[in-house]
Amino acid sequence: MKKVFIDGSAGTTGLRIFQRLEARDDIELIRLAEEDRKVIEKRKEVINNSDITFLCLPDDAAIESVSLCENPKTVIIDTSTAHRTNADFVYGLPELENQHEKIKSSKRIAVPGCHAGGFVSLVAPLVKAGIIDKSALLFCHSVTGYSGGGKKMIAEYESQDRDVLLGAPRQYGLTQNHKHLKEMKAICTLENNPIFCPVVSDFYSGMVVTVPLFAKDLKSGGIEDIKKIYSDLYTGPIVKYTDEIADNGFLSGAKMSGLDSMQVGVLGNDERILLCAAFDNLGHGASGCAVECMNIVLGCDITTGLEL
Repeated sequence: MKKVFIDGSAGTTGLRIFQRLEARDDIELIRLAEEDRKVIEKRKEVINNSDITFLCLPDDAAIESVSLCENPKTVIIDTSTAHRTNADFVYGLPELENQHEKIKSSKRIAVPGCHAGGFVSLVAPLVKAGIIDKSALLFCHSVTGYSGGGKKMIAEYESQDRDVLLGAPRQYGLTQNHKHLKEMKAICTLENNPIFCPVVSDFYSGMVVTVPLFAKDLKSGGIEDIKKIYSDLYTGPIVKYTDEIADNGFLSGAKMSGLDSMQVGVLGNDERILLCAAFDNLGHGASGCAVECMNIVLGCDITTGLEL
């Protein structure tokens, strides 16, 4: 039985991973006592005694945890931003072409950021297919639930005396220096950062990432070619292309709340195209994707323990 440790199990991502794993009988969860969670020697011991360690930590702490791992057999699955463009880590988005096999054989896996995972799922296949030029100037709009901001933001939104402004959507990343931009550009092999406009809104979890395109700006092909690429690549069971991503003309940010799956769709028309990915920011946007990567490493069904 494989031993699994969650370093940072008290955070929102770590808690969701724990919830997905606690009932499984094919792994043994290693847990540290509360007083030992931040003791380096204790963390080092359990990391090196584990078969798989999830890192659900701030970037600096994640880098420290990787440095503590001396066991060449231990697989590190990092959910932080720290290693997503690090050449020593495989990017943990299994549905991308050839990525499943890379994850399976890797000891260092970096799970995508929530916004970035949606953008990469939409853009990377089109760059690879020659639909979008690497020099393209792209725009990305993303609506997310407030759980993506962690415990502090959750507490703010769920406080009885919260600021009235939290009742309306709030755009952030206003300096265009959001931490996800680095991986959005690198993984998609783009020459330019996209304009990225993330919006947090008054619902717990869920996310819709939208990349709009003018058909005249495409390097080749059109809307039907994009649909064909997605339908061939995203066949499920976790990420699936659908012609029915919208409901009665609306696409809700909470559409996939509580689930670990993702829907990819193409809306708009022959002139103005909307690439859309709907998923849960804590599901396929974080914990669910991390567990999927673990399942690949273990060689079991990729959906094991997931809510689809």
